[in-house]
Amino acid sequence: TDRKKLHTAPVGQVFRLRPFHVLVATGGGYAGYRKYEDYKLEQLEKKGIEAPVRLASEWEVALYKSVPTRLLSRAWGRLNQVELPTWLRKPVYSLYIWTFGVNMKEAAVEDLHHYRNLSEFFRRKLKPQARPVCGVHSVISPSDGKILNFGQVKNCEVEQVKGVTYSLESFLGPRISTEEMHFSRAPPGNSFQQQLVTKEGNELYHCVIYLAPGDYHCFHSPTDWTVSHRRHFPGSLMSVNPGVARWIKELFCHNERVVLTGDWKHGFFSLTAVGATNVGSIRIYFDQDLHTNSPSYSKGSYNDFSFISNNNKEGIPMRKGEHLGEFNLGSTIVLIFEAPKDFKFSLKAGQKIRFGEALGSL
Repeated sequence: TDRKKLHTAPVGQVFRLRPFHVLVATGGGYAGYRKYEDYKLEQLEKKGIEAPVRLASEWEVALYKSVPTRLLSRAWGRLNQVELPTWLRKPVYSLYIWTFGVNMKEAAVEDLHHYRNLSEFFRRKLKPQARPVCGVHSVISPSDGKILNFGQVKNCEVEQVKGVTYSLESFLGPRISTEEMHFSRAPPGNSFQQQLVTKEGNELYHCVIYLAPGDYHCFHSPTDWTVSHRRHFPGSLMSVNPGVARWIKELFCHNERVVLTGDWKHGFFSLTAVGATNVGSIRIYFDQDLHTNSPSYSKGSYNDFSFISNNNKEGIPMRKGEHLGEFNLGSTIVLIFEAPKDFKFSLKAGQKIRFGEALGSL
C-alpha cells in the first residue's frame, strides 16, 4: 500500500502540470517559427528581393483545411480567459512582448500585473495621444499593421499579395439588394465590379492590411461613412501571415470573415475583418447579434444582417477614427471602396503603418 501511494503522487502532479507544459511547448515552438519566418522575409526585403510565389496545390489546401483550426481557435480562446496567477503574469507577457515586439509604452496601462489573462492583454487599450488621427487625408489606416497590397481593382480580381489574387464576388458575396443601399444600382448586365461603382468616372480601389500578433488588436473607422449591411461568412481559420498569403490562392475567401458594407461621400465603401488561426472571435462593437467561430456551419453559407430598419432609415454612421471592432490576436483588414480616378494612395507595399496614419486622398 505504501509503495502504491509513493507511486501515484508524482503521477498526479505531472497530470496537473500537463496543460501548462503543452502551452509552453506549443507557444515556444510557434514563437520560434514566427521569428524564423520573419527573419527570412526581412533578409529578402533588405536585399530588395521579392519573396517567390509558390501556390499550394489543391491537395495541400485540402490537407491544411483538414486541420481543426476552428476547434483549436475556440480552445485557445478559452485558454485566453483563464486568469493567470499574479506571479506568472509578468514572465508570460514578457515572453510575448519579446517575441512579437510589442511596445508597451503606448499602452494605457503599462503594468503587466494589471492584465488578469491573455485576452485582456491582447485587447489592451492605447494612450489617447499614441495614435493621432490624420485630419487632412480622406482615408486613414483602420489599424496597426503591414500593407500587403493596394491599388485599383481590375477585372473583378483583387490581390491579397503581389501576384496572388482572389475573386471580388467570392470575397464579398452576391450583390446586396437595392433596398438596403442608399445609392442606385448599376444595370444587372454589368460585371460585379461595375455594379459596385455607382458614379460615373469613379474607380474601385482596395487595400490589404495585415495585423501581426504584436500589433494593436482593435480596428477603427477608416473614414466618415455609413454602415448599412453586415455579411458574415463562416469558414476556415487558416493563418493569414504574408508567407501563407503568398502560398494559398483565395486565402481570404476560404477564411471566416465579416463584411461591413455601406457608403461614403464618393459611393460604395466596405471594410472586411478576416479571421485567422486563433482569431476565431471577431467583434463589431455596434453589432451584438454577431457570433463568429461557431462549432458547426454549412460550407459556402453566409448570414446577412441589415442595419436599416423602420426605426433607422440611415444605418450606422461612423466617424473617421471611431472605434469599430477588435480581433483576439492578429488578422487582416481589407478595404474595398469607390473613389474618383484622381484618388492616390500614399503607401508603399510592405511598409508598416499605424492606426490614424494616411492611406490616401484626392
